[in-house]
Amino acid sequence: MARVALIRTNPDTVLGDVGCAMREAHYDATLDRDAQTALKVNVSWHHWYPACSTTPWQLDGVIQTLLADGYQPDGLFAAHNRTVVVDAHIGEQANKHLPVIKKHGIRNIHLYEDEQWTRYEPSGRLRTLHQVYPEGVRIPQRLIGSNIIHLPTMKTHVFTTLTGAMKNAFGGLLFEKRHYCHATIHETLVDLLMIQKEIHPGVFAVVDGTFVGDGPGPRCMQVQERGLLLAGADQVAVDATIARLMGLDPFDIPFLRMAHEDGLGTADSRDIEVCGEDIEQVQWQVEAQRETFASRGQKLIYWGPLKRLEKLLLRTVIAPWSYAASRLYHDVYWYNVIGRGRAKKALTGAWGQLFKKYPG
Repeated sequence: MARVALIRTNPDTVLGDVGCAMREAHYDATLDRDAQTALKVNVSWHHWYPACSTTPWQLDGVIQTLLADGYQPDGLFAAHNRTVVVDAHIGEQANKHLPVIKKHGIRNIHLYEDEQWTRYEPSGRLRTLHQVYPEGVRIPQRLIGSNIIHLPTMKTHVFTTLTGAMKNAFGGLLFEKRHYCHATIHETLVDLLMIQKEIHPGVFAVVDGTFVGDGPGPRCMQVQERGLLLAGADQVAVDATIARLMGLDPFDIPFLRMAHEDGLGTADSRDIEVCGEDIEQVQWQVEAQRETFASRGQKLIYWGPLKRLEKLLLRTVIAPWSYAASRLYHDVYWYNVIGRGRAKKALTGAWGQLFKKYPG
Protein backbone atom coordinates (compact mmCIF):
# COMPACT_ATOMS: atom_id res chain seq x y z
CA MET A 1 0.00 0.00 0.00
CA ALA A 2 1.29 3.47 -0.90
CA ARG A 3 1.82 5.91 1.95
CA VAL A 4 1.21 9.65 1.55
CA ALA A 5 1.61 12.17 4.37
CA LEU A 6 -0.89 15.04 4.50
CA ILE A 7 0.06 17.66 7.06
CA ARG A 8 -1.66 20.89 8.02
CA THR A 9 0.86 23.66 8.65
CA ASN A 10 1.25 27.37 9.42
CA PRO A 11 4.01 29.94 8.86
CA ASP A 12 5.40 29.53 12.39
CA THR A 13 5.90 25.77 12.17
CA VAL A 14 6.27 25.06 8.46
CA LEU A 15 9.98 24.16 8.45
CA GLY A 16 9.50 21.52 11.10
CA ASP A 17 6.26 20.39 9.49
CA VAL A 18 8.07 19.71 6.22
CA GLY A 19 10.32 17.35 8.15
CA CYS A 20 7.32 15.73 9.82
CA ALA A 21 5.72 15.11 6.43
CA MET A 22 8.92 13.63 5.01
CA ARG A 23 9.46 11.33 7.96
CA GLU A 24 5.81 10.33 8.14
CA ALA A 25 6.07 9.24 4.50
CA HIS A 26 9.28 7.29 5.30
CA TYR A 27 11.51 9.29 2.98
CA ASP A 28 14.73 7.83 4.39
CA ALA A 29 13.65 4.32 3.43
CA THR A 30 13.23 5.56 -0.13
CA LEU A 31 16.53 7.36 -0.70
CA ASP A 32 19.96 5.78 -1.11
CA ARG A 33 22.27 7.49 1.39
CA ASP A 34 25.31 6.57 -0.69
CA ALA A 35 24.01 8.46 -3.74
CA GLN A 36 23.82 12.14 -4.57
CA THR A 37 20.39 13.68 -4.03
CA ALA A 38 18.88 16.19 -6.45
CA LEU A 39 16.29 18.64 -5.17
CA LYS A 40 14.24 19.35 -8.28
CA VAL A 41 13.13 22.96 -7.90
CA ASN A 42 10.05 24.03 -9.80
CA VAL A 43 10.17 27.44 -11.49
CA SER A 44 6.97 27.76 -13.50
CA TRP A 45 7.44 31.52 -13.87
CA HIS A 46 10.27 33.97 -13.43
CA HIS A 47 7.91 36.25 -11.49
CA TRP A 48 6.90 35.45 -7.95
CA TYR A 49 3.28 34.41 -8.10
CA PRO A 50 1.66 32.39 -5.30
CA ALA A 51 1.28 28.64 -5.91
CA CYS A 52 3.27 28.90 -9.13
CA SER A 53 6.78 27.78 -8.11
CA THR A 54 8.60 26.01 -5.28
CA THR A 55 8.29 28.10 -2.10
CA PRO A 56 11.41 29.12 -0.17
CA TRP A 57 10.12 27.43 3.00
CA GLN A 58 9.47 24.21 1.08
CA LEU A 59 13.07 24.13 -0.16
CA ASP A 60 14.38 25.34 3.21
CA GLY A 61 12.47 22.69 5.15
CA VAL A 62 13.58 19.83 2.91
CA ILE A 63 17.26 20.79 3.10
CA GLN A 64 17.03 21.37 6.85
CA THR A 65 15.47 17.93 7.34
CA LEU A 66 18.08 16.16 5.21
CA LEU A 67 20.95 17.83 7.03
CA ALA A 68 19.42 17.13 10.45
CA ASP A 69 19.07 13.47 9.51
CA GLY A 70 22.72 13.12 8.57
CA TYR A 71 22.82 13.84 4.85
CA GLN A 72 25.90 15.82 3.93
CA PRO A 73 25.72 19.18 2.11
CA ASP A 74 28.15 18.03 -0.58
CA GLY A 75 25.79 15.16 -1.40
CA LEU A 76 22.87 17.48 -2.13
CA PHE A 77 22.26 19.79 -5.07
CA ALA A 78 19.41 21.98 -6.26
CA ALA A 79 18.48 21.23 -9.86
CA HIS A 80 16.87 23.80 -12.16
CA ASN A 81 15.51 23.40 -15.65
CA ARG A 82 15.08 25.91 -18.44
CA THR A 83 12.24 26.55 -20.85
CA VAL A 84 11.86 28.71 -23.91
CA VAL A 85 9.54 31.09 -22.04
CA VAL A 86 10.78 31.03 -18.40
CA ASP A 87 14.19 32.22 -17.21
CA ALA A 88 15.21 30.04 -14.26
CA HIS A 89 18.03 32.41 -13.25
CA ILE A 90 15.56 35.24 -12.74
CA GLY A 91 13.03 32.83 -11.26
CA GLU A 92 15.35 31.44 -8.59
CA GLN A 93 15.89 34.99 -7.36
CA ALA A 94 12.30 36.20 -7.65
CA ASN A 95 11.09 33.11 -5.80
CA LYS A 96 13.91 33.42 -3.20
CA HIS A 97 15.40 29.98 -3.83
CA LEU A 98 18.97 31.21 -4.22
CA PRO A 99 19.36 32.64 -0.68
CA VAL A 100 18.09 29.35 0.79
CA ILE A 101 20.53 27.33 -1.30
CA LYS A 102 23.42 29.57 -0.30
CA LYS A 103 22.44 29.52 3.37
CA HIS A 104 22.73 25.75 3.51
CA GLY A 105 25.86 25.58 1.36
CA ILE A 106 24.62 23.12 -1.24
CA ARG A 107 25.38 23.23 -4.94
CA ASN A 108 23.07 24.99 -7.36
CA ILE A 109 22.94 23.42 -10.81
CA HIS A 110 21.15 24.62 -13.92
CA LEU A 111 20.84 21.38 -15.82
CA TYR A 112 20.55 22.81 -19.32
CA GLU A 113 23.69 24.94 -18.99
CA ASP A 114 25.95 23.18 -16.50
CA GLU A 115 25.56 19.52 -17.33
CA GLN A 116 26.28 16.98 -20.01
CA TRP A 117 23.16 15.56 -21.61
CA THR A 118 23.36 11.97 -22.74
CA ARG A 119 21.19 9.78 -24.94
CA TYR A 120 19.26 7.29 -22.83
CA GLU A 121 17.66 4.06 -24.03
CA PRO A 122 15.01 2.97 -21.52
CA SER A 123 14.56 -0.73 -20.95
CA GLY A 124 10.83 -0.23 -20.40
CA ARG A 125 8.18 0.46 -23.03
CA LEU A 126 7.79 4.06 -24.14
CA ARG A 127 4.35 5.37 -25.00
CA THR A 128 5.40 8.49 -26.93
CA LEU A 129 8.93 9.81 -26.41
CA HIS A 130 10.47 7.53 -29.03
CA GLN A 131 8.13 9.15 -31.57
CA VAL A 132 8.58 12.72 -30.33
CA TYR A 133 12.38 12.35 -30.34
CA PRO A 134 13.22 9.78 -33.04
CA GLU A 135 16.87 10.75 -32.67
CA GLY A 136 16.74 9.47 -29.09
CA VAL A 137 15.79 10.73 -25.64
CA ARG A 138 18.45 12.88 -23.99
CA ILE A 139 18.62 13.35 -20.21
CA PRO A 140 21.13 15.00 -17.85
CA GLN A 141 24.01 12.67 -17.06
CA ARG A 142 24.17 13.96 -13.49
CA LEU A 143 20.68 12.69 -12.69
CA ILE A 144 21.54 9.11 -13.58
CA GLY A 145 22.29 7.33 -10.30
CA SER A 146 21.12 10.23 -8.13
CA ASN A 147 18.13 10.26 -5.82
CA ILE A 148 15.58 12.91 -6.66
CA ILE A 149 13.20 14.84 -4.44
CA HIS A 150 10.58 16.73 -6.40
CA LEU A 151 9.41 20.08 -5.03
CA PRO A 152 6.19 20.96 -6.87
CA THR A 153 3.33 23.13 -5.73
CA MET A 154 -0.33 22.17 -5.68
CA LYS A 155 -1.97 23.74 -8.70
CA THR A 156 -4.12 23.14 -11.74
CA HIS A 157 -2.78 23.03 -15.29
CA VAL A 158 -4.38 23.79 -18.65
CA PHE A 159 -2.88 20.70 -20.30
CA THR A 160 -2.72 18.09 -17.52
CA THR A 161 -5.59 19.19 -15.22
CA LEU A 162 -3.20 19.29 -12.28
CA THR A 163 0.52 19.53 -11.83
CA GLY A 164 2.39 17.82 -9.04
CA ALA A 165 5.03 15.15 -8.56
CA MET A 166 4.89 13.55 -12.01
CA LYS A 167 4.75 16.83 -13.92
CA ASN A 168 7.83 18.10 -12.07
CA ALA A 169 10.02 15.64 -13.98
CA PHE A 170 8.95 17.27 -17.24
CA GLY A 171 11.47 20.03 -16.61
CA GLY A 172 14.34 18.05 -15.16
CA LEU A 173 14.52 15.15 -17.57
CA LEU A 174 13.72 16.80 -20.89
CA PHE A 175 15.82 19.43 -22.58
CA GLU A 176 14.69 22.87 -23.69
CA LYS A 177 12.52 21.69 -26.59
CA ARG A 178 10.21 19.69 -24.37
CA HIS A 179 7.26 21.70 -25.72
CA TYR A 180 7.43 19.15 -28.56
CA CYS A 181 5.76 16.81 -26.05
CA HIS A 182 2.71 18.94 -25.31
CA ALA A 183 0.56 17.19 -27.89
CA THR A 184 1.08 13.90 -26.02
CA ILE A 185 1.69 15.37 -22.58
CA HIS A 186 -0.08 12.66 -20.58
CA GLU A 187 1.83 9.85 -22.27
CA THR A 188 5.04 11.84 -21.81
CA LEU A 189 4.57 12.06 -18.04
CA VAL A 190 4.09 8.30 -17.87
CA ASP A 191 7.24 7.72 -19.93
CA LEU A 192 9.20 10.05 -17.67
CA LEU A 193 8.07 8.24 -14.54
CA MET A 194 9.17 4.95 -16.05
CA ILE A 195 12.58 6.46 -16.85
CA GLN A 196 12.88 7.87 -13.34
CA LYS A 197 12.33 4.43 -11.87
CA GLU A 198 15.20 3.17 -14.01
CA ILE A 199 17.76 5.90 -13.35
CA HIS A 200 17.09 7.07 -9.77
CA PRO A 201 17.79 4.83 -6.76
CA GLY A 202 15.16 6.83 -4.88
CA VAL A 203 12.29 9.09 -5.98
CA PHE A 204 10.37 11.22 -3.46
CA ALA A 205 8.12 14.28 -3.56
CA VAL A 206 7.33 17.06 -1.11
CA VAL A 207 4.40 19.12 -2.37
CA ASP A 208 3.63 22.62 -1.12
CA GLY A 209 -0.03 23.40 -0.65
CA THR A 210 0.37 26.45 1.56
CA PHE A 211 -0.79 28.45 -1.45
CA VAL A 212 -2.76 26.48 -4.05
CA GLY A 213 -3.61 27.53 -7.58
CA ASP A 214 -7.00 27.11 -9.24
CA GLY A 215 -7.86 27.83 -12.85
CA PRO A 216 -5.71 28.10 -15.99
CA GLY A 217 -2.40 27.11 -14.41
CA PRO A 218 0.50 26.90 -14.13
CA ARG A 219 0.54 30.70 -14.12
CA CYS A 220 -2.76 32.52 -14.57
CA MET A 221 -4.49 31.15 -11.50
CA GLN A 222 -6.74 32.23 -8.69
CA VAL A 223 -4.86 31.79 -5.41
CA GLN A 224 -6.07 30.17 -2.21
CA GLU A 225 -4.33 29.71 1.14
CA ARG A 226 -4.71 26.10 2.24
CA GLY A 227 -1.80 25.55 4.64
CA LEU A 228 -1.12 21.97 3.53
CA LEU A 229 1.95 19.84 2.86
CA LEU A 230 2.03 16.53 1.06
CA ALA A 231 4.85 13.97 0.84
CA GLY A 232 5.31 10.49 -0.55
CA ALA A 233 7.47 8.11 -2.54
CA ASP A 234 4.78 6.78 -4.90
CA GLN A 235 4.51 9.63 -7.38
CA VAL A 236 1.21 8.37 -8.77
CA ALA A 237 -0.29 8.12 -5.29
CA VAL A 238 0.94 11.63 -4.43
CA ASP A 239 -0.72 13.13 -7.51
CA ALA A 240 -3.85 11.04 -6.99
CA THR A 241 -4.07 12.49 -3.49
CA ILE A 242 -3.69 16.01 -4.90
CA ALA A 243 -6.54 15.20 -7.30
CA ARG A 244 -8.74 14.05 -4.44
CA LEU A 245 -7.93 17.20 -2.46
CA MET A 246 -9.07 19.23 -5.46
CA GLY A 247 -12.32 17.30 -5.70
CA LEU A 248 -11.22 15.41 -8.83
CA ASP A 249 -11.36 11.72 -9.66
CA PRO A 250 -7.76 10.54 -10.26
CA PHE A 251 -8.90 8.08 -12.93
CA ASP A 252 -10.40 10.96 -14.93
CA ILE A 253 -6.86 12.33 -15.37
CA PRO A 254 -5.20 10.42 -18.24
CA PHE A 255 -1.61 10.43 -16.97
CA LEU A 256 -2.69 9.03 -13.60
CA ARG A 257 -4.88 6.38 -15.17
CA MET A 258 -2.14 5.29 -17.59
CA ALA A 259 0.58 5.25 -14.91
CA HIS A 260 -1.69 3.12 -12.72
CA GLU A 261 -2.38 0.75 -15.62
CA ASP A 262 1.36 0.45 -16.31
CA GLY A 263 2.07 -0.51 -12.70
CA LEU A 264 4.17 2.59 -12.04
CA GLY A 265 2.22 3.44 -8.88
CA THR A 266 -1.32 3.45 -7.59
CA ALA A 267 -4.07 5.98 -8.26
CA ASP A 268 -6.66 3.92 -6.38
CA SER A 269 -7.56 5.57 -3.07
CA ARG A 270 -8.25 2.13 -1.59
CA ASP A 271 -4.53 1.37 -1.96
CA ILE A 272 -3.29 4.71 -0.60
CA GLU A 273 -2.80 5.27 3.11
CA VAL A 274 -3.12 9.01 3.76
CA CYS A 275 -1.45 9.76 7.09
CA GLY A 276 -2.00 12.88 9.15
CA GLU A 277 -5.03 14.99 8.23
CA ASP A 278 -8.35 13.44 7.31
CA ILE A 279 -8.49 14.05 3.56
CA GLU A 280 -12.28 14.20 3.64
CA GLN A 281 -12.08 17.25 5.91
CA VAL A 282 -9.69 19.32 3.78
CA GLN A 283 -10.99 18.81 0.25
CA TRP A 284 -12.17 21.62 -2.00
CA GLN A 285 -13.40 21.97 -5.57
CA VAL A 286 -11.29 23.49 -8.32
CA GLU A 287 -12.30 24.88 -11.70
CA ALA A 288 -9.55 23.19 -13.64
CA GLN A 289 -11.06 23.66 -17.08
CA ARG A 290 -10.89 27.45 -17.21
CA GLU A 291 -8.75 28.78 -20.06
CA THR A 292 -6.80 31.85 -21.08
CA PHE A 293 -6.46 33.34 -24.54
CA ALA A 294 -2.97 31.79 -24.72
CA SER A 295 -4.04 28.29 -23.66
CA ARG A 296 -6.94 28.25 -26.12
CA GLY A 297 -4.53 29.11 -28.91
CA GLN A 298 -2.10 26.38 -27.84
CA LYS A 299 -4.87 23.78 -27.79
CA LEU A 300 -5.92 24.74 -31.32
CA ILE A 301 -2.38 23.85 -32.40
CA TYR A 302 -1.90 20.70 -30.34
CA TRP A 303 -5.36 19.13 -30.64
CA GLY A 304 -7.54 21.37 -32.79
CA PRO A 305 -7.92 22.46 -36.42
CA LEU A 306 -4.37 23.87 -36.52
CA LYS A 307 -2.85 20.47 -35.64
CA ARG A 308 -1.53 19.96 -39.16
CA LEU A 309 0.52 23.14 -38.77
CA GLU A 310 2.08 22.14 -35.43
CA LYS A 311 5.51 21.24 -36.78
CA LEU A 312 5.68 24.34 -38.94
CA LEU A 313 4.60 26.69 -36.16
CA LEU A 314 6.49 25.16 -33.23
CA ARG A 315 9.42 23.12 -34.57
CA THR A 316 10.95 25.21 -37.34
CA VAL A 317 12.84 28.50 -37.60
CA ILE A 318 9.58 30.40 -37.18
CA ALA A 319 8.91 28.82 -33.76
CA PRO A 320 10.20 31.87 -31.82
CA TRP A 321 6.95 33.64 -32.73
CA SER A 322 5.19 31.40 -30.21
CA TYR A 323 7.75 32.11 -27.48
CA ALA A 324 7.38 35.83 -28.06
CA ALA A 325 3.59 35.56 -28.05
CA SER A 326 3.62 33.67 -24.76
CA ARG A 327 5.88 36.20 -23.09
CA LEU A 328 3.86 39.09 -24.46
CA TYR A 329 0.64 37.61 -23.11
CA HIS A 330 1.86 36.33 -19.73
CA ASP A 331 4.63 38.78 -18.81
CA VAL A 332 3.47 41.99 -20.40
CA TYR A 333 -0.31 41.72 -20.34
CA TRP A 334 -1.55 39.19 -17.77
CA TYR A 335 0.97 39.75 -15.01
CA ASN A 336 0.76 43.53 -15.14
CA VAL A 337 -3.00 43.79 -15.63
CA ILE A 338 -4.15 40.92 -13.38
CA GLY A 339 -1.37 38.96 -11.71
CA ARG A 340 0.55 41.74 -10.01
CA GLY A 341 -2.50 42.82 -8.03
CA ARG A 342 -3.22 39.26 -6.92
CA ALA A 343 0.38 38.76 -5.86
CA LYS A 344 0.37 42.03 -3.93
CA LYS A 345 -2.80 40.99 -2.12
CA ALA A 346 -1.27 37.59 -1.26
CA LEU A 347 1.68 39.35 0.38
CA THR A 348 -0.65 40.82 3.00
CA GLY A 349 -1.63 37.36 4.30
CA ALA A 350 0.26 35.15 6.71
CA TRP A 351 2.09 33.18 4.02
CA GLY A 352 2.87 36.33 2.07
CA GLN A 353 4.40 37.82 5.20
CA LEU A 354 6.58 34.73 5.58
CA PHE A 355 7.69 35.11 1.97
CA LYS A 356 8.71 38.70 2.64
CA LYS A 357 10.90 37.58 5.56
CA TYR A 358 13.12 35.55 3.27
CA PRO A 359 16.05 37.55 1.90
CA GLY A 360 16.23 38.38 -1.78
